[in-house]
Amino acid sequence: MDFFDSAYHGLPPWDIGRPQKEFVDLVRRGEITGSVLDIGCGTGEHALFFAAEGHEVWGVDSAWLAIQKAQEKAAARGLRVHFLVLDVRDLPRLDRTFDTATDSGLFHTLTDEDRPVFVDNLAAVLAPGGNYFMLCFSDLEPGGYGPRRITELEIRDSFRDGWSVNYIRPAVFESRTREQGPRAWLSSITKE
Repeated sequence: MDFFDSAYHGLPPWDIGRPQKEFVDLVRRGEITGSVLDIGCGTGEHALFFAAEGHEVWGVDSAWLAIQKAQEKAAARGLRVHFLVLDVRDLPRLDRTFDTATDSGLFHTLTDEDRPVFVDNLAAVLAPGGNYFMLCFSDLEPGGYGPRRITELEIRDSFRDGWSVNYIRPAVFESRTREQGPRAWLSSITKE
């Protein structure tokens, strides 16, 4: 069993029981549009929030227990979301495209080798002109715990070909374990 599968046997620190404020604000500003793919959806709080706001939503995660919990939440809330167990390196298996893709805490878990594979997979499922919104740990957050820190340059380098970076701005990654969550980057990136 991998780290993420085992983490969902309990309550991981990133599972705060509601969507991250940064994604709520994106919806309120009208930046989340059309059909949405929530990549690394965990137990589904973002996907369910987007569905409650009227979006057609799919959520994928490699952790089967997270998807099971997400499906149970959807049924209990009467919301329709397509939740699937799927590795983020296999996104083309969805055999469709989306207007928006979201990522709350996935990108910073990818290895250097997996990043370009993920970006290529993302390009395969995001419609031209579609937007990818990513919240990841920032290199401004001191190390010593949690996931790898990501620099602005790493984000720009990952999305330099076939993408336009609209913004990368400082944000907070809300957590159950810290009152003031870790420093993060919120990125808006458009597929050309």
